[in-house]
Amino acid sequence: MAKPKRRYICQACGSVTHRWQGQCADCGEWNTLAEEAPETVFSAKHDLSSGGRPIIFEALDAPGEVLKRRSTGLAEFDRALGGGLVPGSAVLMGGDPGIGKSTLLLQAAAKIALGGASSVYISGEEAAGQVRMRADRLGLAGAPISLASATSVRDILTTLSGMAPPALLVIDSIQTMHSDQIEGAPGTVSQVRASAFELIRYAKENGVALVLVGHVTKDGSIAGPRVLEHMVDVVMSFEGERSHQYRILRSIKNRFGPVDEIGVFAMEGQGLAEVGNPSMLFLSGRESPVPGSAVFPAIEGTRPVLVEVQALIVRLQSGATPRRAVVGWDSGRLAMLLAVLEARCGLNFSSAEVYLNVAGGYRLADPAADLAVAAALVSALADKPLAADAVWFGEVSLAGEIRPVAHSSIRLRESAKLGFGRAFGPSDANGGEAATKFTGLALLPNLVDRIVGQA
Repeated sequence: MAKPKRRYICQACGSVTHRWQGQCADCGEWNTLAEEAPETVFSAKHDLSSGGRPIIFEALDAPGEVLKRRSTGLAEFDRALGGGLVPGSAVLMGGDPGIGKSTLLLQAAAKIALGGASSVYISGEEAAGQVRMRADRLGLAGAPISLASATSVRDILTTLSGMAPPALLVIDSIQTMHSDQIEGAPGTVSQVRASAFELIRYAKENGVALVLVGHVTKDGSIAGPRVLEHMVDVVMSFEGERSHQYRILRSIKNRFGPVDEIGVFAMEGQGLAEVGNPSMLFLSGRESPVPGSAVFPAIEGTRPVLVEVQALIVRLQSGATPRRAVVGWDSGRLAMLLAVLEARCGLNFSSAEVYLNVAGGYRLADPAADLAVAAALVSALADKPLAADAVWFGEVSLAGEIRPVAHSSIRLRESAKLGFGRAFGPSDANGGEAATKFTGLALLPNLVDRIVGQA
């Protein structure tokens, strides 16, 4: 290999010479020649500054075809997506095994196919006959879905390129797909990334709504490289306990709509049924008031959901170390709230076991649940039931202050719609024109006095 030639460039006039000298021969300046890094074979081979195709820039207000969302036929699915599937979008759906991901997508594909559009369902985990058995059980055997069992991305894209682009393409699951251009078994980081890239590129170029099913790890996060979540447009999580009837479809990332929107489903014999009013589902079974039960109007995205918070206090006589058990809420936040109740309100929980549960297996992440949890704890400690027609919401600070939260008017309207006549929350909350009678609380001791001092 020939030795690369050195070049010296004058910093004053830009003249080039192949040997260094103190004075530039062209402009006469001294000590202005600087050596330029030689171009090697490697740098010339990997230089990307030329040889490509020019791209065309467009203005933001340039006229173009407006993308119209396509309904999945399931209103709760559309709500979680932000209004429906966007053509050319890629959706990644994760969830625990057996939670109902394949059932939901099969129902959505059948609804779209029955509506006159084409749907392609490719399963890498089940044989085609097994998918047909599930479709027959769900009453969807007559839906004109294009069904196949395959794991080779090359075979899938070759087949799809020979037909009209479908409206919906379901890949179940991305961990079973493999590309023959990448070494490694299906499910490895390189295979998942390469397979997803090729499928997403096909979806973008042909305006196909792509749904990828992703496995999850034991802690509930989507398995595989984190870059997979960055590559797709929408990341959804299908949540719920298999021992409970309900399922929640939650939007974690959405480039075309709001995040934290939820769709609620109930698992039945004929598949997943939509739950139009989830508050009635989570509040069922509250016939008579009992100590330690408080109703909290939560906000999931733009949807208000009323859930029941249950607390149980068990006094210990033996002096054993008390337990703190939480289901459906943050255990660290419970410990903080117990400390505030002891330090600011003078209540004693140190010699008692505390059990907290969100009814129906629902999981709360709204900080406004602090006041409802505190009301349930104080009610259980005092053995006095709360008013059956009351809701509680507000964030509690370490100083014992009840701070304002977002969407107070929406919470109150939903509470009034379900027959709750009273509400307790931050003193500066805006109740709007809701029919619910609102009582503001400034400090956590005001809550304790109201519950303990009631007849």
